[in-house]
Amino acid sequence: MVKEVSKAKPQLDFVGQREGEKLLFVFRRHMIAMRKGFYLLLIPFVVTSLPILIWSYDPVLFLLPIGGLALGLVLFAYHFMLWYFTIFIVTDQRIRQVTRRGFFGKDVVELRLSKIQNISYNIPGFSGELFKFGTIVIQTFVGDLVIHNVEHPDEIYNKLQDAVSHVVDGKEGYEEDIS
Repeated sequence: MVKEVSKAKPQLDFVGQREGEKLLFVFRRHMIAMRKGFYLLLIPFVVTSLPILIWSYDPVLFLLPIGGLALGLVLFAYHFMLWYFTIFIVTDQRIRQVTRRGFFGKDVVELRLSKIQNISYNIPGFSGELFKFGTIVIQTFVGDLVIHNVEHPDEIYNKLQDAVSHVVDGKEGYEEDIS
């Protein structure tokens, strides 16, 4: 999911935004990253439905799949929350990754666009082409920022390249004026 900020709309703000910093776009991982949540939704329901198939004469057993579905919904809601609240914010100065860790934990990683040396992406075979997801690798001197299961990695890659080249071009022009 890629959201672009239109020029006609007012500037959107986010927590931690610096003065004069402009939001370029926000993206999150593909729904395929939540596949574990989907499995945890289905497995309790299927397992609790098996006794009905074996002992179909006991009416109390019909309550088991409802309990399995309720448990599956709780587990799914947890994974959905982790997916939904993990976002990547790209501004004209930096990339900010906000990752949820459980109900109360949060990790924030920031990477200045001027420190990026290389950006690449990978689409993992047929399933990646079919569902339009892949991995983006952002390389710096310090290390790599690897973002797995990105929705439309080719579009995100192009937008990141544009943002980095804009910062690098602006910085090079600024250094030439000083010397």
